[in-house]
Parts: sequence; structure tokens; C-alpha cells
Amino acid sequence: TSAWPKLHPARMSRFARFAWGLLAYDVAVVAWGVYVRATGSGAGCGRHWPLCNGEVVPRAPRVQTLVELSHRLSSGTALVLTAVLLVWALLAYPRGHVVRRGASVSMALMVAEALIGAGLVLFELVAHDASMKRALSVCLHLVNTLLLLASTALTAWWASGGARVRMRGQGVVAWAAGVPLAAMFIVGASGVVTALGDTLFPVTSLAAGFAQDLAPGAHLFVRLRALHPLVASMTAAAIFVASGVLRVLRPGRTVRLLSFATSGLVLAQVGAGLLDVALLAPVWMQLVHVVLADAVWTSLVLTAASALSTASDAAVTGSPH
Repeated sequence: TSAWPKLHPARMSRFARFAWGLLAYDVAVVAWGVYVRATGSGAGCGRHWPLCNGEVVPRAPRVQTLVELSHRLSSGTALVLTAVLLVWALLAYPRGHVVRRGASVSMALMVAEALIGAGLVLFELVAHDASMKRALSVCLHLVNTLLLLASTALTAWWASGGARVRMRGQGVVAWAAGVPLAAMFIVGASGVVTALGDTLFPVTSLAAGFAQDLAPGAHLFVRLRALHPLVASMTAAAIFVASGVLRVLRPGRTVRLLSFATSGLVLAQVGAGLLDVALLAPVWMQLVHVVLADAVWTSLVLTAASALSTASDAAVTGSPH
């Protein structure tokens, strides 16, 4: 009745292993994107896309140009790999199969990801731009990225033997699975704007940071620095409560293991957030923070998928699936 034994690496198909590998690669690309933003390298290729400073291979590039160009190349590779995932899924699975649908959604979101990235460059919402347009754009980028990681993770999950998700009639389980996911969008949006503020309005000490936060007329990006930890704490608490509810209502092995993994990752993320503040958001700590955030999100998605799956229903009711 548990989907977990089917997820053992030795029993995975090559397609499933490729999908999990793509998910890991996508997280690495996201982290490199954070490095681009944190180092102010987003304008390294000027107002040109897909060319870099009007050239395919820029001559005598600056460091910022190399950083931005490498991010474009890694993102382009992710686009190609997602296309491979889709074609492979269409060839390997029958019409209407959930893996096909997951791969199709991943491809659509990857294209959207590329278009949003292009828009940031073409409209010059990079480097030192501190406009509300940039804030809204990075929030849109964040939402699309989370959805992309979710669809890729679910494609890998289903290809590895995970059962189809069923929403109808799930009641409290659906709320316990859905509320933390919705909260992650909110905390993620506040987080990317806060990180943008750390980049655009750096401080040299905690005291200077608090003074900047409370100063009359402080920029919105700066004011959000005080709000984000509160939102993050509330979200962490919601995840702990929801994980406990899911373990009670869906006592299968898979849900238990994934929910405990999620809780552990949340604890690590909270610790990383505190360290990020204490160290005044160094670039390396921002990278750790975003990788942990993506890990928490992915673990939440898989926990929800397991709790809402037909396999979980069978484990509780004894019905066939």
C-alpha cells in the first residue's frame, strides 16, 4: 500500500532518474541566479537577449558579463533538458498518463521562466534598479520557479511509482497539505524582495541595519527586512502543525518519512535565516538559504502528493488502487 518501496533508486527507470537529476540541476540554476542578483551581475550582458552585449560570444568580457553569460547558458541547458524530459515522456508513456502531463507542465513553465528572465533584462530590471516593477517581476519569477520545481518533482515522483493525486473528498487532509504550500508563496515573495533590499541597500552592522529599517522614508525593500522573519516564522509553525496532522490522518510510511524530512529542513532553514541576518546576508549564505528553501518546497510538494494520493487512501481504507 505504500509508494515508498517503488522509489528505491535501484528500482527506478532511467526516465525517473533523469527527472530527479533535472530537478537537482534546476535547483542549482536557481542558486546561480541568486548569485547573479547578489553580485549585481544581472546587467552583465547589457540590454541584450539572447545575445550578450550584442554578440554571441562577447570579446574581453568583464567578470559581471561572464557571470551573467554563464547563468544564461545554464538556464538554456535547463530548457533543453526539460524539452528532452517532455519528448521522452511522450515516447515512454501512453496518452493521458500523469507523467506526460507533469512533463508538459514543466516544459510550459520552463518557457515562461525563460521569458520572464528575458523581460528582466530587456526592461533593465536588474543591477541597481529599485523600482516596484522589479519587485513585482522578481515575485512573479519566484512563483513561476516554485511551480516549475513542483511540476518537475511531481513528474519524477510519478515516474518513480508515486500514485496519482486525488483532491476530491480529502477534507482536512487537503487543507493540511495546501495551506503550507500557499504560505510558501507568501514567504518566498517576501524573501526575494528582502534579498533584493539586502543587495541594493547593504549595511555594515546589525545596528546600522535596524536604524535603516526604522528610518522615516525607508525604501519598501528595506522595511520588508523586518516583516520577512515574522512571515517565515509563522510559515514554519504552520508547516510543523500541518505535518503532524498529515501523519495522524495519513499514517503511511511515505507520508511519515516525507513529513519528518520537511520538518527537519524547515528547522535548518530557520537556522540559516537567523545566521543570514547575523552575518548581514553574505552571498554564500544567501545561496545556502535559497537551496534550503527549494528543498523545503520540494519536500512539502511530495508530502502533499503522497498524502493526497490514491495509495494513501488505500493504506487507510484498505481499498484497491
